[in-house]
Amino acid sequence: MNRMENGGEAKLRYGTPDFQVVRPGAYVRCAVTGEAIPLDLLRYWSVERQEAYVDGETSFRREMDVAGKS
Repeated sequence: MNRMENGGEAKLRYGTPDFQVVRPGAYVRCAVTGEAIPLDLLRYWSVERQEAYVDGETSFRREMDVAGKS
Protein backbone atom coordinates (compact mmCIF):
# COMPACT_ATOMS: atom_id res chain seq x y z
CA MET A 1 0.00 0.00 0.00
CA ASN A 2 1.26 3.45 -0.89
CA ARG A 3 1.68 5.67 2.18
CA MET A 4 -0.19 8.47 0.34
CA GLU A 5 -3.35 6.31 0.27
CA ASN A 6 -3.81 6.64 4.04
CA GLY A 7 -5.25 10.13 3.85
CA GLY A 8 -5.33 13.42 2.04
CA GLU A 9 -3.42 16.60 2.54
CA ALA A 10 -2.66 17.51 6.14
CA LYS A 11 -2.70 21.00 7.59
CA LEU A 12 0.17 21.75 9.94
CA ARG A 13 1.32 24.52 12.26
CA TYR A 14 5.08 24.73 11.85
CA GLY A 15 7.11 25.44 14.95
CA THR A 16 10.63 24.99 16.25
CA PRO A 17 11.76 22.22 16.29
CA ASP A 18 8.51 20.35 15.53
CA PHE A 19 5.16 20.83 13.86
CA GLN A 20 1.61 20.34 15.12
CA VAL A 21 -1.04 18.56 13.09
CA VAL A 22 -4.06 20.86 12.74
CA ARG A 23 -5.89 18.62 10.25
CA PRO A 24 -4.75 15.00 9.89
CA GLY A 25 -3.54 13.73 6.56
CA ALA A 26 -0.74 11.80 4.90
CA TYR A 27 1.19 14.64 3.27
CA VAL A 28 1.71 18.38 2.80
CA ARG A 29 2.66 20.22 -0.38
CA CYS A 30 6.00 21.91 -0.98
CA ALA A 31 5.41 25.68 -1.14
CA VAL A 32 7.87 26.01 -4.03
CA THR A 33 7.42 22.90 -6.19
CA GLY A 34 3.92 21.77 -5.25
CA GLU A 35 5.29 18.25 -4.71
CA ALA A 36 3.52 16.10 -2.10
CA ILE A 37 5.73 15.45 0.94
CA PRO A 38 4.74 12.49 3.14
CA LEU A 39 4.67 13.64 6.78
CA ASP A 40 7.21 11.02 7.81
CA LEU A 41 9.67 12.52 5.31
CA LEU A 42 9.03 16.20 6.13
CA ARG A 43 12.29 17.78 7.34
CA TYR A 44 12.28 21.36 6.03
CA TRP A 45 9.86 24.20 6.72
CA SER A 46 9.67 27.89 7.56
CA VAL A 47 8.12 28.86 10.88
CA GLU A 48 7.94 32.50 9.76
CA ARG A 49 6.10 31.78 6.50
CA GLN A 50 4.38 28.54 7.65
CA GLU A 51 5.55 26.73 4.50
CA ALA A 52 6.92 23.23 3.88
CA TYR A 53 9.78 22.39 1.49
CA VAL A 54 10.64 19.13 -0.23
CA ASP A 55 14.38 19.35 0.56
CA GLY A 56 17.17 21.56 1.89
CA GLU A 57 18.09 22.98 -1.51
CA THR A 58 14.50 24.10 -2.12
CA SER A 59 14.31 25.63 1.37
CA PHE A 60 17.56 27.55 0.78
CA ARG A 61 16.39 28.74 -2.66
CA ARG A 62 13.15 30.05 -1.12
CA GLU A 63 15.09 31.86 1.62
CA MET A 64 17.28 33.54 -1.00
CA ASP A 65 14.23 34.53 -3.09
CA VAL A 66 12.51 36.08 -0.07
CA ALA A 67 15.69 37.86 1.08
CA GLY A 68 16.13 39.35 -2.40
CA LYS A 69 12.61 40.81 -2.34
CA SER A 70 13.06 42.59 1.02
